[in-house]
Amino acid sequence: MATAEADTGRTVTTDIPARLDRLPWSRWHWTIVIGLGTVWILDGLEVTVVGNIAGRLSEPGSGLPISSGEVTGLAAALYVAGACLGALFWGRLTDRWGRKKLFMITLGVYLAATALTGLSFDTWWFLAFRFLTGFGIGGEYAAINSAIDELIPATHRGRVDLVINGSFWLGAVGGSLLSIVALNTAILPKDVGWRLTFALGAVLALVILLVRRHVPESPRWLLIHGRDREAEEIVASIERQVQEGRDEPLPRPHGEITIHQRRNVTFLEIARTLFADYRRRTVLGFALFIGQAFLYNAITFGFGAILTKFFDVPTGDTGYYFAVIAVGNFCGPLVLGHLFDTVGRRVMISSTYLLSGLLLFGTAWLFDRGALSAGTLTACWCAVLFFASAGASSAYLTVSEIFPMETRAMSIAFFYALGTAAGGISGPLLFANLTNTGKVGDTVLAFQIGATLMCLAGLVAAALAVKAERRSLEDIAKPLTAATVKPTAATSRTAPKTA
Repeated sequence: MATAEADTGRTVTTDIPARLDRLPWSRWHWTIVIGLGTVWILDGLEVTVVGNIAGRLSEPGSGLPISSGEVTGLAAALYVAGACLGALFWGRLTDRWGRKKLFMITLGVYLAATALTGLSFDTWWFLAFRFLTGFGIGGEYAAINSAIDELIPATHRGRVDLVINGSFWLGAVGGSLLSIVALNTAILPKDVGWRLTFALGAVLALVILLVRRHVPESPRWLLIHGRDREAEEIVASIERQVQEGRDEPLPRPHGEITIHQRRNVTFLEIARTLFADYRRRTVLGFALFIGQAFLYNAITFGFGAILTKFFDVPTGDTGYYFAVIAVGNFCGPLVLGHLFDTVGRRVMISSTYLLSGLLLFGTAWLFDRGALSAGTLTACWCAVLFFASAGASSAYLTVSEIFPMETRAMSIAFFYALGTAAGGISGPLLFANLTNTGKVGDTVLAFQIGATLMCLAGLVAAALAVKAERRSLEDIAKPLTAATVKPTAATSRTAPKTA
């Protein structure tokens, strides 16, 4: 019988990681993708709706005394700031308390804050709950990416992680189309439509919360924290589910690992791991996150403003254009994802960052010459973000798999928070200031800054990216708890399963 009590201090030899990695793709893995990955659809819905309804919120009769600049600038920055702080706060607890407990709690925070945003009656209330919504979603990044990478087999990890992170843009398509309905005053009053979009987000979050109850805790996390009996039962259950309907037996697992179980890792150990043991990987993580955070947070919150200001696109029609670039964003990870597992991480990460940066420089040049319309600008951005989306998703994959198991969630949180603080908070503020001047040259400068950061990140990846494709997490980064001693009388061994 599984027990929740942690029996730490023992040395255990196990093949549990190898058993998880050798599993063929199955219906069970799809349940993990659906249960954990769908939250990015919510995030995309949330961010896109706010960007597209900025013009309506600032109009008289919306029910909020707020300006468009406060929505796309201040509210966007507060959302990202909340996500950064939430990532650090919840990320630490994810490594201490487990993946499952935290991806349930953080989704609950997101649900409540989103619902309360829809009840906003004043600017301060709207800004406060935008911050708290970000606080919940920031924790999701750490808990979800940790759980996904620890449950998905090594041969599929890259493409699955990329597509799941890229599913943000399915939500963006939904948010774009939803905003069209919400902004149509023939259907909904000005002060009602935008509120219903937040209410819908809360309802969808509740559905996902119910689905997640069936996602297990990470056996890898349980194993290290002294709950190896529970880990064994979970893996055995997974093997039975995967075996159902198969004529041939599951492949035999290859490789064992010996670990010394413990409850927690100190902040000093985390800092030493990042800045002493894995300095080059730390530089890589920062570069990838800063580049993609500036580009995406600036564009996500500012694209609608560019369309209305420079091309006289009606506020109610910006959703159509955003839906197009959102489709391009999702197609990037979907089409290119498998190449990260076959061609390899270094080639694909560096090339997607560099290509998106170069294409953005080209877009800036055309925009400066006045050669673009609303439609052709959207087409250019679609091409840019096809590659940028795959690169941005690979940033989360990278920092999740290149650091030791015990620091995984905190590493994701750390890079997300600091990289996003550098690019994601400054991006919307700078982008809003530049585009609000109405000068073409200022908007071109914003494009060029984003392009430069993406190209620089691509060059860093070409030099420092880790060849993690098709390798076990324990092989990419040896766990801090990994023991070098041979099993003794004081060493227990989990029973290997070869279903």
